[in-house]
Amino acid sequence: MKVAIVHDFLVQMGGAEKVVEAFHDLFPDAPIYTSVYDPEAMPACYRSWDIRTSFLQKLPFKHRLHRLALGLYPLAFESFDLSSYDLVLSSSSAFAKGVVTTPKTVHICYNHTPMRYAWTSEQYMKNERSSRLSRLLLLPVLHYLRQWDVISASRVDFYIANSSTVARRIEKFYGRSSDIICPPVDTERFFISSEVEDYYIIVSRFVPYKRLDIAVEAMTRLNRPLKVVGSGRQMKTLKDKAGPTVEFLGRVSDADLPDLMSRARAYLMPGEEDFGIAPVEANACGRPVIAYASGGALDSQIDGVTGVLFPQQTVEGLCDAVLRADSIDFHPKHIREHALQFELRMFQDRIERFICEAMGFSQTVVRTPYIAETRQEVTLP
Repeated sequence: MKVAIVHDFLVQMGGAEKVVEAFHDLFPDAPIYTSVYDPEAMPACYRSWDIRTSFLQKLPFKHRLHRLALGLYPLAFESFDLSSYDLVLSSSSAFAKGVVTTPKTVHICYNHTPMRYAWTSEQYMKNERSSRLSRLLLLPVLHYLRQWDVISASRVDFYIANSSTVARRIEKFYGRSSDIICPPVDTERFFISSEVEDYYIIVSRFVPYKRLDIAVEAMTRLNRPLKVVGSGRQMKTLKDKAGPTVEFLGRVSDADLPDLMSRARAYLMPGEEDFGIAPVEANACGRPVIAYASGGALDSQIDGVTGVLFPQQTVEGLCDAVLRADSIDFHPKHIREHALQFELRMFQDRIERFICEAMGFSQTVVRTPYIAETRQEVTLP
């Protein structure tokens, strides 16, 4: 079985890239097609992979394409020749699902969310604080992208949503049903610490929809220590809002993050995540998560058991939730046990079963290498 993996872009690490890694682990010989790839921004192991980029890779401003050349992305993905593959696995929150495949190819799209800036454009531009001129210039581009998004959605044979919220978006915007398989979390490298210190933690990219501003203002108001891990274009804005109890740590290595996370009082999740891997990593450390009650938090968290959910996405709402968490006797072992259902092997097993059913294999197998070994024995529809 000849497999190709398609992903929007490889220019920063996040939950979507963890899915790509899981796909690559299942199919290590499969090439990865993407619009642009920045080796310096990605883990060193990616440099040994077969990564194939589009014509956008040659443009001098490729690292800012998401703002400067939105209209070129559809053409970039439609230009890939995938006619020789039996299976295409796309990991998409925007454009990757739009590749063109032949009738003999099965295309399974793991959808992180329908294109955010096309379908929630007003909120997106508000969060980005776009100027009036920028909005006027973007309107026709976004109109085109919405049309293309609906047309290209029909090219996918099977959809997998990463959360129940995303499944509802797929049904609303594309009119398609989807199976829900939550993304993988590397729970094995996280542990319960024997000591818990007096600080809260966030691990995130500094982009508007993550709503880190709410967490920074809330913890400043409560005069409680907050460690913020990550970086991004909102750094200056967030630092201007932060009081003396808020500490910005920048990037923390994968080796150091589990210890830092395991000693925190709680993890804060003030934004609406499509799923949210870092909060589940905190749960794997036995730490509760204080999360806005929307999006992926509704799939990954249990109010009063693994954390606290707050209904109003405001500074006051988060403050109330932090105070409520003080009164709950959380059990670290129970929290970790809940997190283990999202571990990497569980994800890969679910994906393999889905592929077997989608491809019409005559038998369900447990590990992908076995699929390769028995490919002469399986029957395709």
